[in-house]
Amino acid sequence: MRSEKEMMELIIEVAEKDDRIRAAFIGGSRCNPNAPKDIFQDYDIEYIVTDTKPFREDKAWIDQFGERLYMQYPEEDVFYPSDPDNCYAWLIQFADGVRLDLTVCTLEYRLPELKKDRMYRVLLDKDNCLPPIAEDELSDCRFWVSKPDQEMFLCTCNEFWWCLNNVAKGLWRDELPYVMDMINMVIRPQLLRLIEWKIGIQTSFSVSIGKSGKYISRWLSKRMYQRYLDTYPVADKDAIWKAVFLMCDMVDELAEEIAVALGFVYNTREAKASRAFLEHVRHLPKEAKEVY
Repeated sequence: MRSEKEMMELIIEVAEKDDRIRAAFIGGSRCNPNAPKDIFQDYDIEYIVTDTKPFREDKAWIDQFGERLYMQYPEEDVFYPSDPDNCYAWLIQFADGVRLDLTVCTLEYRLPELKKDRMYRVLLDKDNCLPPIAEDELSDCRFWVSKPDQEMFLCTCNEFWWCLNNVAKGLWRDELPYVMDMINMVIRPQLLRLIEWKIGIQTSFSVSIGKSGKYISRWLSKRMYQRYLDTYPVADKDAIWKAVFLMCDMVDELAEEIAVALGFVYNTREAKASRAFLEHVRHLPKEAKEVY
């Protein structure tokens, strides 16, 4: 597996030799002082170019970066919204274990975003077109937990308690694929947002919990973190019911805690009514002709 030094030298060398590449920078976890370092960190590289078309049309251009195991062209995916004239990427897994996410983009397209970013390093700038960032200024502050207001809090709680209705009827109907999607795509994000706000309160809203909450174990107690993990059920009705009621317990506790800390009002009546409905449906016979 090539070292970071070898990869960075190659990335800069390619940019230096190609007049079409006017600048280069690296972003992502390698520029995040709070991200753990490990062997799976990829290289998020962007080249600022005058025109993306020549790079898109030359399929052999990326061969100079090494032997590929497999790769993806995101902009060629019919389900992926893109602007290939201004931004085009190659996501590459190399045979030696290195992963490179390489993007070419125009300055006009990328500069507005860079002016707001604090998590990139300039590698090469032939035209002095990129705003430089000092090493001690690198920060993931754009991704820090944001402090909610009362409306955001109530909407989050309401979404959780209301959508459990769909989980209940899905379980009664034995529609487990639907139930699992409803839990993980609709219900879970509300629980995770409450956890995020709890962590924000603990840290004065000065940290990022990472994509999908991958860093939450840093701030939660071992018991609470394990409880959260236990809300991921296997596709078994009894296991799902158990996980759903655990989610209810956690949301109730978190909402009460956040409401006290931030001076919010928590709709406990809604929570109790939703939970009572869940309990009712859990014991509703399959031959039932009415919900109540």
